[in-house]
Amino acid sequence: MKLSQTIKTLLLVFFCTGLFFSTQAQNLEKEIDAIVSSMYSVDEPGISILVAKNGKPIYRKAFGKANLELEVPLKPENVFEIGSITKQFTAVAILMLEEQGKLKIDDEITKYIPDYPINGKKITIHNLLNHTSGIKSYTGMQSFMKSARTDMTPTELIDVFKNEPMDFDPGEEFRYNNSGYILLGYIIEVVTKDTYENYIEKNIFEKIGMNSSYYGSTSELIKNRASGYKQNEDAFLNADYLSLTLPYAAGSLMSTVDDLLKWQNAISANTFIKRSSLEKAINGSKLNNGEEIDYGYGWSKITIQESKGYAHSGGIFGYTTNGIFLENENVYVIGLTNCNCKNVREITMKVAATAIGKPIPDKKDAVALSIKEAKKWVGAYEFEDNVIRHIMLKDGKLFSLREGENSREFEIYQMKDGSFIFDDGTISYNFSMTDDGKRQTVFKTADESFTGKGIDKAPPAERKSITVSADILKQYVGKFELQPNFIIDITLEGNSIYAEATGQPKFELFAETETLFFLKVVPAEITFNANNKGLIDSLTLNQGGRKMPAKRIN
Repeated sequence: MKLSQTIKTLLLVFFCTGLFFSTQAQNLEKEIDAIVSSMYSVDEPGISILVAKNGKPIYRKAFGKANLELEVPLKPENVFEIGSITKQFTAVAILMLEEQGKLKIDDEITKYIPDYPINGKKITIHNLLNHTSGIKSYTGMQSFMKSARTDMTPTELIDVFKNEPMDFDPGEEFRYNNSGYILLGYIIEVVTKDTYENYIEKNIFEKIGMNSSYYGSTSELIKNRASGYKQNEDAFLNADYLSLTLPYAAGSLMSTVDDLLKWQNAISANTFIKRSSLEKAINGSKLNNGEEIDYGYGWSKITIQESKGYAHSGGIFGYTTNGIFLENENVYVIGLTNCNCKNVREITMKVAATAIGKPIPDKKDAVALSIKEAKKWVGAYEFEDNVIRHIMLKDGKLFSLREGENSREFEIYQMKDGSFIFDDGTISYNFSMTDDGKRQTVFKTADESFTGKGIDKAPPAERKSITVSADILKQYVGKFELQPNFIIDITLEGNSIYAEATGQPKFELFAETETLFFLKVVPAEITFNANNKGLIDSLTLNQGGRKMPAKRIN
């Protein structure tokens, strides 16, 4: 009788535990569904997304269309071009060869490519891996778009950029660079006496059963291939043609969410490289002056809601991708899309945060603002490095403004816990009073926090714009590449110019001088730069304290 009662009790416990976890899983599914469906509709190009915990899928769905013309819905089995996530495979292949004693990452590249013109500089494999070589990135050259349809061998591709002047001395700066990974792919061929394509397929894909992964091809029939698209204003178009010989070891691979989970599991299990080698790949690196950078070898360090991990995104004609692994939680999120029109990095970050139980706040969950309470926080706040932010109350709403960028005011929304967030929830304010009754705030980003002390200072006056002639504005019209396949498109409409970045809305630019323009919708500036012939050949985007150059590509 007692034994029977014990069994019944155990069964009840197991049943209740199972019910609890089943309810948790259902809630998580609903939460992720809401995040993804808010960005992807059933009638547009979409996304295949997978979330895994401890190596096992806990969420696996697809949204939108795999082919708009045939009205074929996406499914998780669809194959996508993964763009720069390819760099993970190239980096691991190099580290595999190092462990086999066939090369060293500190080797100079001329050991394997003797005729490469280094101009008296020491360029190592390490510099190629972490984007510190200073070699000109061929995707930022004006000739790239003109040759996008041309098939090239690796040596022909190297010839495109090898004689270009270097951007900086090796190790002095970090600048994302596809040319470096082209050279890495060729070094793999020199060392293994095999093609990059064969080496990756035989030594990685076949080894762990990545049966739906390929070295990309536009001519081969690939089962379940999702068609790639681009967006032009409100219309979707087929993506521009790109010969997949050009991205090569920097971006030519194709895969599925399921195969990329196999890849992440193999990385976590040290299937291909030792943990000591992986540490070099995922923990960032340093410049010559000792400054730390987040990029290692094929991965960048990332922090989401104070949880640390590593990630990489990809962008190629018609496709954008992002993969995130959070180490302590053992959670992997991979999102593959068949359009360059949505911010897949943002959505995968939100999904990852939700999967670990630390959802990024959403302004839809904001509570009503107490005017009496809000008034306590109005004023200026001084942070380190003389950064000043102003909190202002207007028409019953709180706004934030950082000095030195422009006079655009961003609304901040109060949450239940008393904090305030910006639109996307990734940055927040927490206000409080010090012991002596003075204002202070903690400004938190994804991986850092800054304390601002209340000071007496009035907000800056609204930034004034001037009128620039259409003849001058015409010089700025064109496409400028900020990062591989992340383009700022400058257009002229009447007497106004507009900037439209890949996957983002079009915003008007306002002139402060004939070459310096600012945006009113986001805190950013664009400066147009002329070469020694007086022609506009680049722009510089100043946003978030960073000055980012973008070369003109047409």
